[in-house]
Amino acid sequence: MEKPWLKSYAPGVPAEIDVGSYGSIREIFRESCERFAQKPAFTCMDRTISFAELDQQSRDFAAYLQNVAGLKRGSRVAIMMPNLLQYPVALFAVLRAGLVVVNCNPLYTPRELEHQLKDSGAEAIVILENFAKTLEQVVAQTSVKTIVTTQLGDMLGFPKGAIVNFVVKRVKKMVPAWSLPNPIAFNEALAAGRGKPLDEPPLTHDDIAFLQYTGGTTGVSKGAMLTHGNIVANLLQSSAWWGGDLREGQEIIITALPLYHIFALTGNCLTFMKIGARNILIVNPRDIPKFVEELAKYPFTCITGVNTLFNALLNAPGFDKLQFSQMQLSLGGGMAVQRSVAEKWKQVTGKPLLEAYGLTETSPGACINPMVPGAEYNGYAGLPISSTIVTIRDDDGRVLPFGETGEICIAGPQVMKGYYNRPDETAKVMTEDGAFRTGDIGFMTPEGFVKIVDRKKDMILVSGFNVYPNEVEDVIAMLPGVREVCAVAAPDERSGEVVRVAVVRKDPDLTKQQILDHCKQNLTGYKVPKIVEFWKELPKTNVGKVLRREVKNAPPQAA
Repeated sequence: MEKPWLKSYAPGVPAEIDVGSYGSIREIFRESCERFAQKPAFTCMDRTISFAELDQQSRDFAAYLQNVAGLKRGSRVAIMMPNLLQYPVALFAVLRAGLVVVNCNPLYTPRELEHQLKDSGAEAIVILENFAKTLEQVVAQTSVKTIVTTQLGDMLGFPKGAIVNFVVKRVKKMVPAWSLPNPIAFNEALAAGRGKPLDEPPLTHDDIAFLQYTGGTTGVSKGAMLTHGNIVANLLQSSAWWGGDLREGQEIIITALPLYHIFALTGNCLTFMKIGARNILIVNPRDIPKFVEELAKYPFTCITGVNTLFNALLNAPGFDKLQFSQMQLSLGGGMAVQRSVAEKWKQVTGKPLLEAYGLTETSPGACINPMVPGAEYNGYAGLPISSTIVTIRDDDGRVLPFGETGEICIAGPQVMKGYYNRPDETAKVMTEDGAFRTGDIGFMTPEGFVKIVDRKKDMILVSGFNVYPNEVEDVIAMLPGVREVCAVAAPDERSGEVVRVAVVRKDPDLTKQQILDHCKQNLTGYKVPKIVEFWKELPKTNVGKVLRREVKNAPPQAA
């Protein structure tokens, strides 16, 4: 088929990648640990571990999982913690031992955690003590037999680690009392594995590396089976895309999004591991003043995030005083990047905020904007990356011509194997010719750029006219007095639905009339909100994506 996007590729970016150049994620990890042994790999709370240390510690933990916990090839291991040094150690240990990673959001309720542990068949879990109380309530109903607990300061060295653990537990009272059957401390597990043999079983592209759960906001969450082949492909696609723009062994990447989320997992942890970068882990990016303090410590060259994170930084005192001359890459994903945020980012940092697009089911990268001299925010999700075919289809699966709006469908080696134990759900999202139906609505330009108009399920239908919330939000976000905005549908007797917006003000004097006047100047009549509410804050996921469903279901309110 025609691939118009190839003409828009930056010089040197190949049309296809050689997926067979690596057999597994483990091969890439081994190569990086050898090539960059003495380079810093991960930094958290001022403590840094090198690639050589990461190699040794992950080896020891993998040996514990095999020899002491008795886990066999393909067994599932849940990891439930924020961005700590323990995370990459556990992650690479699980992959080295030929096991499967099941990432768990630390903020899960007992019900959500129980579903994920039971559905995945997890036999072991590595969990931060702060969340052990949640596990206590459900562990008896699961297959989990091995419980490894860790504390915030466990890898910070003495005396800092001991002080941090004491303050977190005894002073700040951040660890609810818990009781679990036969837990072992993380550092004890490392010691127990030290010196024991590690069997690294053969792995192929078809072996599952991650059961990555998704779709929790639209019903029961499903485990996307991401294979070693899927992830290897996405790492090679990312590497090919950036080409020589990112320098091996020299980059410093800020990782504020949680590593259990697919964007940070592949985009930050794994992709930058491959090129020998130093990953700065931010434990709590919601503490914006502390986050800005951390940014000031490092001459970071790359940063990724969601629109709300970039917006929060831009509104944080002191952020505009940071040094940005060394910055190579600012990449937004996970949700649409708003033009107002991108323009202010360029104004403050002097560097463009580029947009990328992907989903859990695509490992996640599918489209990225080219990083070329003079690159600017363009409002598009980017071009299909190497070895990726994006089509726009109607409800019957027919491919639509350029400029026509339909469902974005993705085919490529990064597309998941399917949903674990859900052949029915898998069938719903795959076309007859093997493309993944994203549920996102968009179109493609003749040059191959993909524009996301909105999520299928979020579309607002006003008197038979489609209104896409992203468009309304982008317009309102242009007002200087607006910090954040969310647009949803509200039922209406006359038109079926009308547009309702929840606005968080930056300027307390901003009025509803000002918003309406601005919308009338910039939007067709049926797109203008009929309901404007001022909220103190918008509900968000732990990654920072606005929860439209919660806004939609919330009763009318005013800040």
